[in-house]
Amino acid sequence: MSITIFNRDLKEIYYEKQYKNGQLKFLYNTILGRMLLKLFISTRLFSKINAIFNNNKGSIKKIEPFINEYKIDMSEYEKKEYTSFDDFFTRKILEGKRSFSKEKSHLISPADSKLMVYEIDDDLKMNIKNSIYTVGELLNDEKLSREYKNGTCLIFRLTVDDYHRYCFIDDGSLKYRKVINGRLHTVGPISSKRYKVYSENNREYSVLKTRNFGKVIQIEVGALLVGKIKNHSIKVFKKGDEKGYFCFGGSTIVLLFKEKVIKMDEDILEYSKAGIETKIKMGEKIGETND
Repeated sequence: MSITIFNRDLKEIYYEKQYKNGQLKFLYNTILGRMLLKLFISTRLFSKINAIFNNNKGSIKKIEPFINEYKIDMSEYEKKEYTSFDDFFTRKILEGKRSFSKEKSHLISPADSKLMVYEIDDDLKMNIKNSIYTVGELLNDEKLSREYKNGTCLIFRLTVDDYHRYCFIDDGSLKYRKVINGRLHTVGPISSKRYKVYSENNREYSVLKTRNFGKVIQIEVGALLVGKIKNHSIKVFKKGDEKGYFCFGGSTIVLLFKEKVIKMDEDILEYSKAGIETKIKMGEKIGETND
């Protein structure tokens, strides 16, 4: 199965293949696969075992084939001898390889990713990867979710070839952070036919007091084979400061804005309405304040 994506830089549509597509079809579309998924693969124990394998020296041999398969441009990253596959996966990008808009009114992307935009309707429901979720389910907090009625939900889907470090979108301070434990499932379209993907996943959200966008919620969501979400202990931050990173796997970031706070760029809006994600880079302008 492939996913339709708009490449904003090249102004063209392309089709993305899903990581380990055949294995995912087996897990989600067969009786034996679903039994394995429920009893073992979607458990924390499996995630921890997988993390151990990706953190040992033997996993280094996986790096070069991975780079070749996903055509990763390594000239963008720091040159170093990686100690494991996970060390490679959480690699840092070279300074200057991502441009951050300095305009105070500009909304930037927190990560290299594929973006979809959703309006939070009167029923507080949003369509995430072919499944319907309320903001309350995502946050596990109905009272907090009501603050975002008629607001905007931005979903940034990171795939295995993306840079897996992410940043703050504005100057501001952390009000509080909450961790929600769950069962791990993949973020792609195969699994969403079978499961309420995000409500089953480990996730961590931060309530941010930002200078230009008010009270924003940023949610990091883990997926199948992602053992950890690593957020830095930062109380006060600047636009573009690194917020954290994901360990191995495809993952997702969700941003929630209150009503009439932001105005998204037209191209992103139009493709989102057509059900097509837009490929963007960390720091790239994707919208602005709704003045």
